[in-house]
Amino acid sequence: MKNNLKWVSLVLMSFMLVSSACSGGSGNAGESAEPTPSNSNEPSGGGETAEQPKKEPVTIEFMGHGNPNEKKIFEQLIASFEKKYTHVKVKYTSVPPGEYGQKLTTLVSSGKAPDVFYVGGSEFYRFAESGILMNLQAQLDQTDLFNPDNVWKQALDRYRYDGSAVGTGDIYGLPKDVGPWAFVYNKDLFDKAGIAYPSAKAGEWTWDDMLEAAKTITADNDGDGKTDVFGVGAYNLESAVWGNGGDFLDSTTGTVTIDKPEFYEAMQFAADLNLVHNVSPNQEAEQAMNAYTRFVNGQMGMFAMGPWDQPAFWDLPFGWDIAAWPASPNTGKTATWLGSMGFAVSAKSKHVEEAFNLAAFLSLDEEGQRQNYQLGQAVPNLIDMANGEFIAYEKAPANRQVFLDIIQDYGRTDLPARSKDNQWLDTFWQEASKVWNGEMSAKDWTAMMQPKLQELYDKGNK
Repeated sequence: MKNNLKWVSLVLMSFMLVSSACSGGSGNAGESAEPTPSNSNEPSGGGETAEQPKKEPVTIEFMGHGNPNEKKIFEQLIASFEKKYTHVKVKYTSVPPGEYGQKLTTLVSSGKAPDVFYVGGSEFYRFAESGILMNLQAQLDQTDLFNPDNVWKQALDRYRYDGSAVGTGDIYGLPKDVGPWAFVYNKDLFDKAGIAYPSAKAGEWTWDDMLEAAKTITADNDGDGKTDVFGVGAYNLESAVWGNGGDFLDSTTGTVTIDKPEFYEAMQFAADLNLVHNVSPNQEAEQAMNAYTRFVNGQMGMFAMGPWDQPAFWDLPFGWDIAAWPASPNTGKTATWLGSMGFAVSAKSKHVEEAFNLAAFLSLDEEGQRQNYQLGQAVPNLIDMANGEFIAYEKAPANRQVFLDIIQDYGRTDLPARSKDNQWLDTFWQEASKVWNGEMSAKDWTAMMQPKLQELYDKGNK
């Protein structure tokens, strides 16, 4: 699991899942058994030792995406891998997130897919169905790095494929992360306004509480008639809809459900944060300075973040923490999306053992996972590590338990992973500006769009 106002930023968020969350292993997960010689299709249980025959040097290619912080983190992780597997050299390519999908598709189409690469969402479904991804089950059954009882099921099931559907069957990818999209707030602005912090416990803080806090924080500090500090930005529409009892899609029947009251009432609430209450930037203000920049500049009280944002947030000159997403006052419930990205091995890789070992190191190795969370990239994939040393880690956020609560209790699979073809969803976000700018009510817009989106969904997914 990877920042804009909802009508612009949520499209980017869907691609950035970008950078999203966790998974794990238990008991002895992460402890390497004494390795034994293996052929190119049989992974070893750990790194190389003096007792092993010297192996011929191998170079494998690994491609991912992310911001400069993520690239730096993975360069360090790869250096650790190369120290453990001394005969392997990893050629690492980091592609800008917006260019990654097209570049990967081009490489795959030309038969030049990297040995290991990021894959997630609908892309995983298509690639598994097309035979592009290697079935990793045999390798996992032979390595003691893998204990399925200690890997987040919410992450691992994203990369199962049974030949017809995702979610069951053998494993065709290992979780890079499982990304809880959390509610972050500026503690200094709350202190200045003299108001209590949002609750870390789901259901205790509602939309109404958030709105009152946002009104108090929003300010025109220089008296020029323009807002300098906004209460909230890039509010999570999925959180509002799901918490209110609605959804974008009934996955069982394949019915687009945006025209239901639970949906359009939540969408109108999110739009009215700007249109009615003026506590969130409008499109013009967002274009001048996006919500992410406003938050890191100390000009926004509440925002959203994934674990991958931690390295940048650790350097902020103000206090911050995370809380549960505000609950709908209509249901008393909250929700948010849970993204994930995976490590896949190309079915055409000529170095299966080394490619699998890299994916396993990045996803399951105890030391690799420790470096990952300490560098601020993700919640550990190893459940016992997440519940232990990760929670006790001294760096912000203090309420680290919120990340785990989202994974375990109220996080939902992010929308792009719920259908094979996402043209219907892309169209939703592209057209939603009519609601965000007040041109149409959410009720009228969703009634108009439902048939169009249904047609697009049916065309790509049925």
